[in-house]
Amino acid sequence: MAPKARKTFRSGADATRRGLLKAGFASALVAPMINSGQFKVFAQSGVTYSTRAVELVERSLVIDMLSILADLGDMLDAMYSGQPKLEDGLAITDAHLEKLRASGINVFHPAVGLGGRDSALSFIARLNAYAAERPDVFRRIDAVADFDRVMEEDRIGYIVGIQNAHHFNSPDDVNEFYALGQRVSQLTYNSQNRIGAGATERVDGGVTHFGAAIIERMNEMGMAVDVSHCGDRTTLDAFELSSAPVLITHSNARELVGGHPRTKSDEAIRAMARQGGVMGITGVRNFIRDREPTTIEHMLDHYDHVARLVGVEHLGVGSDMDADGYDDVSPDAYERLRSGYDESYAFRGQIDTDGFDHPQKIYDLTEGLIRRGYSDADIELILGGNFKRVLGDIWKS
Repeated sequence: MAPKARKTFRSGADATRRGLLKAGFASALVAPMINSGQFKVFAQSGVTYSTRAVELVERSLVIDMLSILADLGDMLDAMYSGQPKLEDGLAITDAHLEKLRASGINVFHPAVGLGGRDSALSFIARLNAYAAERPDVFRRIDAVADFDRVMEEDRIGYIVGIQNAHHFNSPDDVNEFYALGQRVSQLTYNSQNRIGAGATERVDGGVTHFGAAIIERMNEMGMAVDVSHCGDRTTLDAFELSSAPVLITHSNARELVGGHPRTKSDEAIRAMARQGGVMGITGVRNFIRDREPTTIEHMLDHYDHVARLVGVEHLGVGSDMDADGYDDVSPDAYERLRSGYDESYAFRGQIDTDGFDHPQKIYDLTEGLIRRGYSDADIELILGGNFKRVLGDIWKS
């Protein structure tokens, strides 16, 4: 394995992307604040971060295993426009690109929930176009060695995945979509499909015979199985059936959130860890706490819970949002988004979590992990080392 490149933290116009000084954000970071040991990462926000937090983010491979690359508001506006094929809701503007550059994240997994084959083909084609349109900026992550390449090349990496497996009509379709670049697939979204049940389905009968064949083929191909949105029985069946580690890319601990169905039981978290998997913690408000206030401190409680239960080596980041979060989208898109989910999602006034709702949220997470007493080595694992390790175990190359 190639040595990990250290991301430099510089002041001045010659800073790299990881130094956060590019284009319109060239004034975002100047020098440590006098005698404070803190850095201002994004001038417009006025927020400062400790030298330790900034250096940790700078030198780490940071992977967000569920984060939309495009602007979520643009994506939803296009989706609900009545002519989604005429509007490219997944386009990345120069202004939004600079938010990605300043985020501290090296690799994104921009998966969405889709219905069938045609939608999946269109979505993957659009993701593949990112690297084709801007090869100087984006790299598609196909193999574990690509994690090192994005660090060395100072590019933005992305993993092609889909938050459903409804597009697999036969095991051979797994091979086809793997060839197109897909490396991660949830088995279900929130409802029932031919593979199993989603988290908000009324009855969960577990993984079907067809689903078992799909999991077997995913294992053979080296495509990661994700159970983030699966129902409880389907989740546990996947751990039993899969010969490779199974991921929970973005969910939280049910024990801390009043039994929310989109979160995972301690039994499921233990099963994930026994297999060598990793669980990304999300910043969605109603998955963190069932009452107010709901802040980043309560999100950190989920990191602590999983770490105590199964160990820090099974923890990662799966923010489940774009750079800005859900609460910045247009009112119409916001209401239509919320209306598409079962009432058991229990949305409240906001979707984002206080203190984890802006482009630099990975720095806030890192500061929080420092406050909670995690070592630098453990924080590097949480920020991306664990997901890199487990994907290396799953992928065939």
